Amino acid sequence: MHLPFEKKGYLDFCLEIQKRVKCGTVVMIGDLVDNHSLSLKFDQDPDGYSPKHEIEQARKSLREWYKSFPEVLFCLGNHDRRVDLKGKHVGLPECVFRPFRDIWELPPKWKDDFSHEIDDVLYIHGTGYSGDNAHLKAAVNARQSCVIGHVHHICTTGYTASDKDCIFGMAVGTGIDVKKYAFAYERHFPKKPIVGCGVVTDKGKNCQVFRMPL
Repeated sequence: MHLPFEKKGYLDFCLEIQKRVKCGTVVMIGDLVDNHSLSLKFDQDPDGYSPKHEIEQARKSLREWYKSFPEVLFCLGNHDRRVDLKGKHVGLPECVFRPFRDIWELPPKWKDDFSHEIDDVLYIHGTGYSGDNAHLKAAVNARQSCVIGHVHHICTTGYTASDKDCIFGMAVGTGIDVKKYAFAYERHFPKKPIVGCGVVTDKGKNCQVFRMPL
């Protein structure tokens, strides 16, 4: 979702899809927060938020998500880890770091980890994957059906079969607002972000994506 730089109306869209398809378990696929001000890869906008201000704004948005989704399986993404990576970059020992859930005040029923598995379907953020077939690559590498985020420009499903089984890969898009300054690096990419979400059905056998209207 890259809070606080999410697309306006994205929370309402996710709630609408949850209600429409009567979702059970809710999984958030990662990059809950953007941490743009702590990036090691991209230059920070000098006119943007300070780290403290960005955290405050993200927490403000998070309260609405926590209220709407009180029980979640959360997959840690690469942006979520920027606090730790920044600390290590400047030489801080791990003993001084705070747990992710403490920094962002995760609700008790939010379970955070790098991966989760439901009905033999693996849910990961997708760090390390890229390209139009990232979702299928993830499924093939995991040797099981797999759901990813991470690659902003793909929101799709794909299946691959052998004589023994048929598995799927699903990429659920993103929740970012590409017009926000945190995504200046991506604004002129030829492939644009697709804001959406996905649903796994039939006890892990099938999947479907939903695109948020522009």
